[in-house]
Amino acid sequence: MKKILVYLEPIGDKLKRVSYELITAGKTLSEQTGAELFGVAINATQSALETAKEFGLSNAIQINSPLFDKYSVSLFSKAIANLVQEKGFDLVLFPAHTYGFEIAGRVSASLNSAYVSDCVALEVANGEFFARKPVYAGKAQIKVKLNGEIKICSLRPNVFTAQPKPIDNLSIETYEPNVSETDRKEVVVDVVKNEGKLDVLEADIVVSGGRGIKGPENYHLIESLANVLGGAVGASRAVVDAGWRPHNEQVGQTGKTVSPTLYVACGISGAIQHLAGMSSSKYILAINKDKDAPIFKVADYGIVGDLFNVIPKLINEIKKYKE
Repeated sequence: MKKILVYLEPIGDKLKRVSYELITAGKTLSEQTGAELFGVAINATQSALETAKEFGLSNAIQINSPLFDKYSVSLFSKAIANLVQEKGFDLVLFPAHTYGFEIAGRVSASLNSAYVSDCVALEVANGEFFARKPVYAGKAQIKVKLNGEIKICSLRPNVFTAQPKPIDNLSIETYEPNVSETDRKEVVVDVVKNEGKLDVLEADIVVSGGRGIKGPENYHLIESLANVLGGAVGASRAVVDAGWRPHNEQVGQTGKTVSPTLYVACGISGAIQHLAGMSSSKYILAINKDKDAPIFKVADYGIVGDLFNVIPKLINEIKKYKE
């Protein structure tokens, strides 16, 4: 392994947290193998790229063009594939979220490379490269050996902890891919999100509600607990299917897979589909009045009780602690 590339996502004048996690993962592999580490960002400001050096990235590649003013998976993936092929990268790391999955899969297909998605660990042993990922709805993990000249992995957010390793200089080069307007087959015109609310994928703390919340009129309890903890609001599939919460808050096999430091499951029984989306959380707190609920089998801490009594008391105690 000689050259590693990590995909960086700008957000204003910085990068998304998952980008720093990818840099840390790439840096670790670089130190183990002696491979050069590069980051690539599309339409990022210099200020955003400069933040990467706080995590030890010394080489960045910038793709800036009016063609890339809006997200287009066909265009972005072709540009990255061109870069990987022309510059001779052996390993490419993407974030395991919506855009990351889209681009990684297309780049892999274009380059006929080995690809493993949703990785939670990477390893180099005896000259071979391995990745670990959850299977069977998170009940087990498999270790996969990647063969081939080019290897691609998407890494689960919040698993590879970003480690600051400040350096003084970041070398930034500009790359102009051989693409045109005809390669932009579709465009995301706009992304609408709740302003001021954390995304469950990015949050360090997630508080989710299930069928036990009984109705949308009671979801203020989940929101209040998330707010006092400084976390994001999540939901089970039953809640989303009932129309109580939007799909972008759904945690589970058919929603988002999260790995926060703390996951609080309120009124969630613990169906296997839900566990698949949150079982890799560092700590799990379950609140349920059914002492035999499956959620308690995976929880680190459990409170058996009516959430309508437990949550207000939790909120008050947390507020007292913060005073």
